[in-house]
Amino acid sequence: MAKDFYVKAIWDPEAGVWCSESNIIGLVLETATLGEFENLARHFAPELLTENLGIHGSVPVRFEAEGGFNVVVA
Repeated sequence: MAKDFYVKAIWDPEAGVWCSESNIIGLVLETATLGEFENLARHFAPELLTENLGIHGSVPVRFEAEGGFNVVVA
């Protein structure tokens, strides 16, 4: 049975960090940059999928980032 895995980076403007939402058990991330977030997700996802679900081989993981910002309009 194939399962669709995802990792979502959500910007927390109050804390100034990217936080994770994911259906990969145990994958909890909080980073200052989106690049660092993606690197850590790529590093830890395979380990967690193997340890928690016994999955091996190539596994597609959908990656999303959600954030926003305010602009000052003159």
